[in-house]
Amino acid sequence: MAALFSNQFVWIPVLAWAVAQLLKVLNDSWKRHRFSIRSIGLSGGMPSSHTAMTVCLTTILARRLGTGSPIFAAAAILTVVVVYDATGVRRAAGQQGLILNQMIEDLRSNLGLRYERVRELFGHTPFEVLAGVLLGFVIGMAL
Repeated sequence: MAALFSNQFVWIPVLAWAVAQLLKVLNDSWKRHRFSIRSIGLSGGMPSSHTAMTVCLTTILARRLGTGSPIFAAAAILTVVVVYDATGVRRAAGQQGLILNQMIEDLRSNLGLRYERVRELFGHTPFEVLAGVLLGFVIGMAL
């Protein structure tokens, strides 16, 4: 277990994820004009913590093992999948949630039916992902 916690390929990307999560809380608090920790457990938001973590890992692997390493190649492919998912699939699901909630509100107001709202915030905007890329790269280069 000690080897896991001392493994720089684990703790540095986890640090990038934690910094991104902290920035989400600060960003959400700033928008709400009061301290708000609600965003710490939600997907979506600024910056993308999953992107920051995978880009950080890929950066560290490139620096320490080289871009010719098969481990770097695996991490780079994983990073592309994470970024694609954050901006594509999960973002589309969030947009569908928004439309569903509008339909639910129409049903509620017109027919008096009771439905529970669905979550709308799943994915990231391209800017949020770019911020995650930059954060992960900077931390991966600095440590």
